[in-house]
Amino acid sequence: MKNQYFNKTFLQLYKYGLVGVFNTLLTLAIIWILTQCLNSTEYVANIIGYVAGIVNSFIWNRNWTFNSKSKVSKAFFLFIIIFVFSYLIQLGVLYLLLKNTAIDAFICQ
Repeated sequence: MKNQYFNKTFLQLYKYGLVGVFNTLLTLAIIWILTQCLNSTEYVANIIGYVAGIVNSFIWNRNWTFNSKSKVSKAFFLFIIIFVFSYLIQLGVLYLLLKNTAIDAFICQ
């Protein structure tokens, strides 16, 4: 029984990591396309990329990683609250990097 719990937890951790890697690549690809191909500002590209990433992350983690059957509205609401808090911190760091360093804008993302 203990080994079965460990295997399930390890599999969820593995899936969570894969979703995280894919989510990061998706977010960066969207940011790159918007800034490099469509001449969007870093901030607009950042918010669009992160919103796409958060939706992607929620769907894949809910359905594939954790096989959740809970109500979507409650889980998504909590997910969004955590996202907004994290995003505001990330956006503040992006702002500081863009305004106070000579680091390439895409690298700052």
